[in-house]
Amino acid sequence: MLFIDTDPGVDDALAILMAHARAPGVAGLGIAAGNVGLHHTTANALKLVELLEVPTPVFPGAPQPLVRRAADAAFVHGADGFGDTGYLPARRTAHNEHAALALLRLSHAHAGELVVVALGPLTNLALALSLDPQLPSRVARLVVMGGAVTGQGNTSVAAEFNFGFDPEAAHIVFSRWPRFDLVDWELTLRHALDFERFEHWLAGGDTRAAFFAAISRKARAFNRAQRRPGIIAADALAMAVALRPELIINAEERAVAVELGGGLTRGATVVDWQRRTGAVANARIVLAVDQPGFEQLVAAALGARTG
Repeated sequence: MLFIDTDPGVDDALAILMAHARAPGVAGLGIAAGNVGLHHTTANALKLVELLEVPTPVFPGAPQPLVRRAADAAFVHGADGFGDTGYLPARRTAHNEHAALALLRLSHAHAGELVVVALGPLTNLALALSLDPQLPSRVARLVVMGGAVTGQGNTSVAAEFNFGFDPEAAHIVFSRWPRFDLVDWELTLRHALDFERFEHWLAGGDTRAAFFAAISRKARAFNRAQRRPGIIAADALAMAVALRPELIINAEERAVAVELGGGLTRGATVVDWQRRTGAVANARIVLAVDQPGFEQLVAAALGARTG
């Protein structure tokens, strides 16, 4: 059973499609501000579950970071987070329960079997942990998409977007969650999806592919303009690790923290690679995954085939 904490966002959308195509069940979507504001991220989540015709509840959460306001990523995802496609709003409505409270409730209802997949800023998780420090004891596994483990960020020189957006939230989660899987930005660059192959999946898929093609048009053009090695599907890669942990072919367990100060390093991921601090490892840092297996999950979520 999955609980997905997310800020949809184009790559979040692909991850959510993957979860519903493969997972035994999605208990809920916790929504935060991040890629764009909470109004849009909530609306986007509602549109996705309506498209999929699933009863997955949507729980709006944090409308801003814990301490400092931060810039969003509308220049990549569009002002509405879904490529400014102007889609018809969903007829569904969000639940009144805050995402942090929903996560706590569902962790009791599915104690020992809930997998939490954090695809956006960690604000909702930090709030939940602050309310109930025992939350990790009821969660089977936490998978986090975020960070840049050798300091090659995408928001600043050193920081990745999710951690740079709310470093204090990431600090709370990393200091209080005993062990989690980390899928960082640099890993996603190594596992980009070939541009032409991805276009083939979009053309050969079903209604999910048609919808995703529309909302991702701006982001796909941004990837090409930035001369990236392919489509960077960060949240989709994290979801693949959550759904099929056997896809991990290389990982290292290390102590990981997040820098809160520093004019150049706020939000940076600090990894004790040489084990100098003596701190207990809190993260399994994923360094490589089975690319064909990852691509199969993506294609299936779009109703297409990899062959």
